[in-house]
Amino acid sequence: MLYWTLIFLVVALVAGLFGFGGIASASAGIAKVLFAIFLVLFLVSLIFGVVRGA
Repeated sequence: MLYWTLIFLVVALVAGLFGFGGIASASAGIAKVLFAIFLVLFLVSLIFGVVRGA
């Protein structure tokens, strides 16, 4: 999932560089959402790992 976040971030940067504002903002929005999902899943797995280890 982090891979796709980085892909959309690169697409947003390239689109912004070439002046495609709509595509850049949409890709940046998707990257933000994917990163938030990745962060939540990472924290949940971290918490389960600590609880299971104890």
